[in-house]
Amino acid sequence: MAASRYKLLVDALAADIRTGRLAAGLRLPTHRGLAAREGIAVVTATRVYAELEAMGLVSREQGRGTFVRDILIPAGHGIDQQVVATDAVDLNFNYPSLPGQADLLRQALREVAGAGDLETLLRYQPHRGRPQDRSSIARHLTRRGVTADADQVLITNGAQHGLAITVMAALNAGDVVAVDALTYPGFKVLAQAFQLEPAPVPVSATGPDLDALGKLCATRPVRAIYTMPTLHNPLGWVMPATDRRRLVKIARWHGSLIIEDASYAYLVEDPPPPLAATAPDITVYVSGLSKSVATGLRVGFVIAPPSMVPSLERAIRATTWNTPALTTAIACRWLDDGTVDRLEVRKRHDATARQTIAVQELAGLPLVGHPSSYFTWLPLPDDARADRLTATLARRHISVSTAEPFTTSTHTPQAIRLALGSTDLDSLRSTLRTVRQATIEDPYV
Repeated sequence: MAASRYKLLVDALAADIRTGRLAAGLRLPTHRGLAAREGIAVVTATRVYAELEAMGLVSREQGRGTFVRDILIPAGHGIDQQVVATDAVDLNFNYPSLPGQADLLRQALREVAGAGDLETLLRYQPHRGRPQDRSSIARHLTRRGVTADADQVLITNGAQHGLAITVMAALNAGDVVAVDALTYPGFKVLAQAFQLEPAPVPVSATGPDLDALGKLCATRPVRAIYTMPTLHNPLGWVMPATDRRRLVKIARWHGSLIIEDASYAYLVEDPPPPLAATAPDITVYVSGLSKSVATGLRVGFVIAPPSMVPSLERAIRATTWNTPALTTAIACRWLDDGTVDRLEVRKRHDATARQTIAVQELAGLPLVGHPSSYFTWLPLPDDARADRLTATLARRHISVSTAEPFTTSTHTPQAIRLALGSTDLDSLRSTLRTVRQATIEDPYV
């Protein structure tokens, strides 16, 4: 097939998609069917679809076929934070806030301004944080079930920064990291940036498929296991204690590091012990205060085995030198005086109220989640198109995410994730009512 003929076919299909002649969600002919229709080789038809996929115009799904994408959905939607119109309701990203938090900040700033050590906040800080601040975090974490010496604590610029320095310190380009088939998009971004190989592990209703994880570790050199055992994002599971012990056993047997992401763990009352409590010598525990206090308070923390602390400290030095002293001072005051504990209790109640609304307004739909989570997962029928539903909701001024940003396997499920924490309760109720209506009315759903 001449290059001009091949390019003409790509251009013609692209034009049909962009003008709407080929509607979003339409299943295109198989590779063999396209080849027969156009009189081209099957390998050329495969090349045509590959180029359209690279242009972001189609998506190929294993076992299902090739589908026209809804091009109204921006690239990176759900991974890269998009600007949401002022009249839109954001159910894509969570930034839960409670009444009175601004007053807490105002009072904290007054207290810091009146402190005797104000001058020290203008200077460089120790890379992993001042000893007294690390002690505050260590005391706080004992209430999460993590017992660690202050020397094992490193203060970071949010939990995402904590994950980044862990990757920098512990892993190298090409390393295999076991991840859930649906996982936190921020770790996918890190894996791509640091050229790691994420190896997807199938998921169940209560956690990763540990049989599959064991087989993966037996056949591949899995350097690390990234996991969210307490309130998984996006599926909301809390891994049972027996499964946690088995995961630790697998990691020990194969010499794999465990990276435990506990960003949402504060929302679960009386969870099983963290992996860091069961296996502190092989676990890096990462969390922060962005979710439990405020997204703008970029204070995170890493608890690591003593042998890893020097390399993690160098990674902090290479990236931010130290966490901003002012925000760290405020955060540690709130840790010490019980403000963080009180906010976490209030947010658990708030998240529970929002989940109750979601169950009521999305009645009859197959929701997946946790009763005190700030998000819920909505699987769609096999013949549905999540990108089409997302675009429909966008036209109704509602921003949601498809499963694509969370997917690490070759098969992207048709589902959407609904973040429940970024709007008031009345607006949440009416918005979810619209989501339900759009889901039921869409001919592809």
